[in-house]
Parts: sequence; C-alpha cells; structure tokens
Amino acid sequence: MPTADTRALILDAARTCVLDEGYASLSTRKVAELAGVPLSQIHYHFGSKDNLVLALLDHEDASRLDRQAALYAGDEPLSEQWARACDYLDDDLGSGYVRILQEMFAAGYSQPALAARLDAMMNRWIVVLTDAFAHHMDRGLDLGPLTPAQLASLAGNVFLGAEQSILIGHEHDAHPAREALRAVGGLIAAAERRAGLLPAPTD
Repeated sequence: MPTADTRALILDAARTCVLDEGYASLSTRKVAELAGVPLSQIHYHFGSKDNLVLALLDHEDASRLDRQAALYAGDEPLSEQWARACDYLDDDLGSGYVRILQEMFAAGYSQPALAARLDAMMNRWIVVLTDAFAHHMDRGLDLGPLTPAQLASLAGNVFLGAEQSILIGHEHDAHPAREALRAVGGLIAAAERRAGLLPAPTD
C-alpha cells in the first residue's frame, strides 16, 4: 500500500476515534486497529501519539482555513460573508470538525506542544479575519472605535464560545447561540446601509 494511502488511513482512523471516544481515550493501538495497519506504521509515519494528534489537527484545519480565506477575499458585503461563515459553522458541526477542534483545545491546557500548535493555527485565522475587516473598513464600513485586529479577535472568540456551548447542549431559547451569531450579520448590514455599501431595504 502506498505510503500516502497509509498515512491517510491512519489520520481518518484517528479522526473517528476522537469523535467516538474523545481525545482522552485516544490510543495509537485503537487507531492502528481501526485503520487496519500495524502499530509500527503509526510510529513510522508520525513518531508518537502527540505527533499524530498534531498532524490530525493540521489536516482538519487546512481546508477550512483555505475555504475561509477564499470567502473573505471576495467582494461580497461583509454581512453576506458573515452569513456564509455561519453556514460553514453548521457544516463543521455536522462533519465533526468543531468537536475535534474543541477536543484539541481542552487537551492543549495541559500539553504545551499542542497549545503552541493551536496558537499558531489561531494566529493564521486571525490574520485572515483581520485582513477581511480591514478591507471592508477601507471601503467605508464604520464598525465603531475597534481596530481590525480587535474585531477579528472578538469574532474568533465569539465563534469559539458558541461552538463550546453548542457541543455541550447549551443552546436553547434563553441561549440561542447560532441565532445570535446570525443576528450579528444584521447589525453589520445596518452599518453597511449607513455607509451606502448596501441599498436601503424595500417594503
């Protein structure tokens, strides 16, 4: 079996194990059994459980970051981009990506190497968001006294916090996490109309 195929099988198995049992119960032996490969193959391709987890995190994040960068590189109004980001959140909840990310965050509290990798990953996301806010503010969008970097930090933390609430089932009438996220798009649209970037709503 080609090396690339074996690596992909192992990553897919690790992903399944994290989703089924959580990071705390993840073992390289379970991953190897699910992937149908000798345990030695995990050590050959990744070296250790920690390196396997880091590779899984990078694998899961890469396509999402590219997707988000492409979204914000477009010329649509920020309110429309925000709405699409909320759609992506629904997709990522359904695919299990959000669960994996949050499992990694929890593990990172006690594992410096994982925390450092998460920090680097989040920095890449913040750069994308900062550039997006800067682009729209340069076009005349007024979002108050906050800088693009501050807005990016707030947006990132709002989504991460919503994800945590949703994963533990803390989403109900008194705490409508996804509904609140989408409502932020309405606030952005109102600012865009004031700036002349969106037409006034018609009756």
